[in-house]
Amino acid sequence: MTLIGNLIWFIFGGFLMGVGWFVTGLICFVSIVGIPWGRACFMLGGFCLWPFGREVVSRRSVTGRDDIGTGPLGFVGNVVWFLVAGIWLALGHLFSAVLCFITIIGIPFGLQHLKLVAATLAPIGKTVVEVR
Repeated sequence: MTLIGNLIWFIFGGFLMGVGWFVTGLICFVSIVGIPWGRACFMLGGFCLWPFGREVVSRRSVTGRDDIGTGPLGFVGNVVWFLVAGIWLALGHLFSAVLCFITIIGIPFGLQHLKLVAATLAPIGKTVVEVR
């Protein structure tokens, strides 16, 4: 079922939003300072392409310890991210979620977009894991 959901997602919008994440990541990589945001963009871009069966969690909950992305610098990075690029990707996912919620069949896809909105607002210090 996860495979079918991911294939339908990919065809009907996941590809376009994934490309948006990858383009944003490339723009972040243009400057040396933007590399942490670029890494987060590529990680979440891959998640955006195939979201069913996976979820975004804090790296702290996976590793059991803090790192630079889960501490105060990660918070500052997330604030900068939100002001520069996060708001635009979040609006794209929110708009896509509304379009998906219009139809009954699109409700699971709308819920995935809402998960991505949450991840878009603060991607630093997050990672993608398989759901068991």
